[in-house]
Amino acid sequence: MEHLNVPPANHVKVLDGQGWVGLIDHLGSEATIVNAARVSFGKLKSSMDERDVKLLDYLIDNRHTSPLEHVVFTFSVHCPLFIRGQWHRHRTWSYNEISRRYTEIDMEFYTPGTLRRQSENNRQASFLDPDFKGDDLKAQIDAHNRASLALYEKLLGAGVCREQARGVLPQNMMVTFWGTVDLSNLLHFLELRDSDHAQAEIREYAEAIKKLIKPIVPNVAAYYEKKGQVW
Repeated sequence: MEHLNVPPANHVKVLDGQGWVGLIDHLGSEATIVNAARVSFGKLKSSMDERDVKLLDYLIDNRHTSPLEHVVFTFSVHCPLFIRGQWHRHRTWSYNEISRRYTEIDMEFYTPGTLRRQSENNRQASFLDPDFKGDDLKAQIDAHNRASLALYEKLLGAGVCREQARGVLPQNMMVTFWGTVDLSNLLHFLELRDSDHAQAEIREYAEAIKKLIKPIVPNVAAYYEKKGQVW
């Protein structure tokens, strides 16, 4: 039996290699989208032509989203708890996650490769300051991670149950979950999370997802590229 914390073959690393997102499975293709849009005509196509691409563009342009819901993706995500919390706000996804009630193997913690400064006029924004190195602070973060893990293991060794002992683990503990979402809701997720307004860490995951799904929905990617959005 394989460990859940091992990324699938088709994955992209993020956060300086400390995290990753992988494509586990998918259902449907771009032909599925146009077939769903034309289902009332009772005809099916197995490949896309220029007319189909125009229809696909029209559907996205005019927010006719139901045909896109017939394409579904399942991802495996390895990320810090604070990113998991942001991700799970997207309630159109279905989630299952590794639980520290049942296992204490493969414990990992995220230490930022670079520390950013807080924006003075926007509570939700941060920025990179080339004069702010923060190496000593990163070392303290790493020490805090290790101390939290040591306390967790001490509690377990003393017989404390895992469901209580896990309460001492910090927000930058790495977790692994599966997330399944249809294409329409995934595009909404990417619009919000690959944005200048999104936290830098979750934006890396959104960018990685774009790389993973582009070979499956190349014309969808091309639509957004034509709109001047990076894909």
